Amino acid sequence: MNTLLFALVTLTLIKATPIVYAALGGVISERSGVINIGLEGMMAAGAFGAVIASYYTHEPMLGLAAGIGCGAAIGFVLAVAATRFKVDQIVAGMGINLICAGGAAYGLVLLFNQPGASQEVASLGNVGQWTLVGVAFLCTAALHTVLYRTAWGLRVRATGENPFAVKSAGLDPLRFRMLAVTLSGAFAGLGGAFLSIAELNLYSDGMTAGRGFIALAAVIFGRWTPFGALGAALVFGLFEALQDVLQGRFSWLPPDALSALPYIAALVALAGITGRVRAPASDGVPY
Repeated sequence: MNTLLFALVTLTLIKATPIVYAALGGVISERSGVINIGLEGMMAAGAFGAVIASYYTHEPMLGLAAGIGCGAAIGFVLAVAATRFKVDQIVAGMGINLICAGGAAYGLVLLFNQPGASQEVASLGNVGQWTLVGVAFLCTAALHTVLYRTAWGLRVRATGENPFAVKSAGLDPLRFRMLAVTLSGAFAGLGGAFLSIAELNLYSDGMTAGRGFIALAAVIFGRWTPFGALGAALVFGLFEALQDVLQGRFSWLPPDALSALPYIAALVALAGITGRVRAPASDGVPY
């Protein structure tokens, strides 16, 4: 029993970590007033970029930096589209998801001459994996401090509530939104890099498996706060871990039902809080 509990806790932390990073990205983006539906694509870009850099340099730390950079670059694209060009944020985010997933699939064929999965690359190993698990908690505390204890965080939150008031104070709300969404992409890219060079040592098509959308659910369930998002991500990570722990222990449970656990949990969570939480007033509203 103790062994089973230890395995469940361990897997929960590992499975929750990429969701935590993406959810933190969702929090800072939506706090600035931009809905980041593109978290899934940014995670895919981060995962693929990390593998490519690690493959060619044989340095997983450079791979990690590349994953963060790729996510930030895609975040910047969404930021420009949503602020400078006032593109519909939902449409822009979904476009990013499709382009990143398709681009990574094409990149596998172009760079590795094989579809479906890359070759194995240098990974961060067990120590690097658990270091990133711990860093996820530190990032949560840091983001909470920045949002609620600094002038910049106050301005970001004000931009998400009323960008016109920010403008009347002589500040540029678009600048806050652009930086927040770029940082959002960096967090999501870090989550993707965790998947490909910390939890695993390769990139495969569909490896993000909807975690970006689960992260969005964690943002809402966590009431757009860093610690709330962390708690929700841990709950979703628990359900994802359960499918691995329970696999083979209960023969009457179909494998597909176990695989669906985290998605069912996300749907139930969102259904249970509908109408009970309030997003930032200008979330999703172009300025």
